Parts: sequence; structure tokens; C-alpha cells
Amino acid sequence: MLTWRAAALLALTAGTLPLWQSPWVGLLVLAGGVALLSLVDFTLAAALRDLALSRDGARTVRSGETATVSLRVRNGSTRPLRAEIRDAWVPSAGATPYSHRVVVQPDESAVLDTTLTPTRRGDRPAVRLTLRSYGPMGLAFRQRAGRPEMPQWTLRVLPRFDSRRFLPEKTARLRTLEGATVTRGRGQGTEFDVLREYVIGDDVRSIDWRASARRSDVLVRTWRPERDRRVVCVLDTGRTSAVLVGAEPRLDAAIDAAVLLAALASRAGDQVDLLAVDTAVRASVSGGRHVLLPRLVNALAPLQPSLVETDFELVVGEVLRRERKRALVVLFTALEPGALGEGLLPVLPRLATRHKVLVAAVHDPLLRDLTSDPYLHAATLRTLSERTRVKHALTRHGVEVLDAPADTFPSLLADTYLRLKRTGAL
Repeated sequence: MLTWRAAALLALTAGTLPLWQSPWVGLLVLAGGVALLSLVDFTLAAALRDLALSRDGARTVRSGETATVSLRVRNGSTRPLRAEIRDAWVPSAGATPYSHRVVVQPDESAVLDTTLTPTRRGDRPAVRLTLRSYGPMGLAFRQRAGRPEMPQWTLRVLPRFDSRRFLPEKTARLRTLEGATVTRGRGQGTEFDVLREYVIGDDVRSIDWRASARRSDVLVRTWRPERDRRVVCVLDTGRTSAVLVGAEPRLDAAIDAAVLLAALASRAGDQVDLLAVDTAVRASVSGGRHVLLPRLVNALAPLQPSLVETDFELVVGEVLRRERKRALVVLFTALEPGALGEGLLPVLPRLATRHKVLVAAVHDPLLRDLTSDPYLHAATLRTLSERTRVKHALTRHGVEVLDAPADTFPSLLADTYLRLKRTGAL
């Protein structure tokens, strides 16, 4: 193939046409000369079949952060490689630079770095690699493009986890709750810890009279927050999860809050499971307490909303089948009368009788700011009224409901978990 240099050379030499007796003969001679030079240049270009390509670099990166993937080009031909290499990724991968210019001597290698700044989570593959090998005069090139010869590479973009800024404060409250900084006290539904001697100020209801009789001293029971409980995070990935709340889909806000809850529950000694369901189970993580967070984040990374109505019968059935013991089931969904009234409420009693259920819903922060436009004002009031009606319907079944704006949703969810743990309601 010819480059723009061949056309420029022909245009430059065309200035000599008035010196020819026949301009047409001169044009043919000049065009033939340029074509001959281009053929020689094409022949001297390094053969692409002698190139060896390989990749190395990052496999995962958190959304919004930067990763580097390297492409190694080894020239196995006997001629120098003068090449332009275009390494194309999907647009949301944020790849720069788009192309590389490189000169590689025979039996040598060059490493080309591509910087990726993804804007969306999920798997971001390299989709196309185009190689052009130019001749020494730059008049012609050999080209090879496509997927068969391209070394495959996929960068997994993990969720942002912006809510990790709340984790130190919630962990400190958890330590206080567990008795690391205050004296362990009596609480309904908490676990027995040890016996100790009675001191002035202790609750007399905590006195163990049998143990006191055996020891001839007054002993009291001490209690600790419940441990080894099960927390099940259920993500609704149906059509309502695709709605924007603030600047991100509802599913992304739910993932951020679920990761924070999982991290906090793991530090509290509870076992955490996760399900993502719409009309089928899209993700499932059951890892207990050890090395949970990396596997959880990796499983949530490729999760995307599905434009289907969520099958809550399947959701309840999966939870009941997987969780035999009583657990805290946190259902991340939307407080929509249609979706919950027709789908969740009919099957909710089956779930609420076996487990403690918390429905966690996130809404757009704009709902807090009533606009001066009368039509938008009326629409906002109607939306708030419908959400309140749905919350009342859920609480009648003994379900906890958290309805919070996106900016404070993860923090309020963690506070709700700590409150339930403190009161022994898990």
C-alpha cells in the first residue's frame, strides 16, 4: 500500500511537466518512477509475519484509577522494522496513546506502554491491533490488522468503593460495640461471654445466682455482641437497577454499599454471602469471613443491569434454599409500588418468618430538594408518597426498611447493621 508521501513525490515532480515535449508522456514516466520507487520501498519493508507479539501488565484496576498494559514487539526479520502500531481498546477503557511509532532493529524488541483509565466497571478487552511496516523511504507499507494475530488481553475494572472512607469510623464503632474500649454490658439477644465478680453499678438482672451460690460470692454474667451470624446481600439486577440515582446507576450505588457492609461484617466476625438475581442468578459468592472482599469485588465487577422484571419468587427461593440458619437478608432494590407490590409482597412472608429482612433502597438526592416548578413539585410529592406507602406495607411484615439518598446510603446502611447487632436483632 502507498502512503501520502508517494502522492506528494508525484505532485512535486509534476512541476517538471512543462519541460517535457509531451506532458502525457512525462506524466506516465513520472508516475512509473514513483511506482517503481514505491515497489522497492515495499520490498525493503520488514515482513510482518516475522514479528512476535506478547502482552504484559495489569489485569485488574479500580474504576477511576490508572493501569498500564505493555505490548512487546520482537523483530525476527533481517530488516529494521519501521512501524506504526495502533492498539485499539473499547472506548470506556480510556486507552492512551492510540498509536505508537517505533523502530526495531533485527532480533531486538520494543515495549509499548498503553495507559488505561477506565470510566466504567466490568471487563474491558483489547479489540483490535493494527500493524504497519514502512519501507526506508516511507512511500509504501505492509499492513496486518485484526484479531487472529493479536495477543488477547482483558482488563477487569473493579467497583470504585468510594464508601471505604466510612470504614475506619464504622470499625471504631464496632470495636466499641464489641467491648474493646468500653465494658461489655447486658443486651437482649447477645451472647454470653464470662462470669465476673459483682461491682457496684452492675445490673442486678445479670447476677448468676447458681454460680454465686457455688462460689459464695456474687457473680454476674457479661455479654458480648453476637458473632458468627450470617449476612446475605441480595442485589436486584432487574430493570429498576438501571435507573440513575445522582450520577450513577442504582446498581452501582448498591454495589458500593454492599461492599462496605461486607467489609464491616467480616471484621465483626460474621459470615457474608452475596447473590445477584433478576430472572436468573447472575452472581453468587459464599466465602465466609476469610479472603472474602477480593472475591466479592471480583464477582461484582462484570455485573450489569438487565432490562427485565425481577423474579422475586426466585429471589426468595434461592435465599431459603441456601440459608438454613437464621440470617440477616439485605435486599438491595427500589421502592417501586409496581415491582414490589406485585412481585415481593406476596412472597415476603415466607422469607420474613425464617430470616431478619432489611430492604435497602437508594434514591436520587434531588428528591430532598423540592423544586419551585409546580409540576415537578407535584411529581416529587407523589413519588415520596408512593415510597412511604411501600415502606408501610413492608414494615407490616416485620421488615426493616432503609430509604436513603445515594450520597449517605452506604453510611446509613452500616449504621443500621451496627444497630441491629447492638440490639441482638440479627
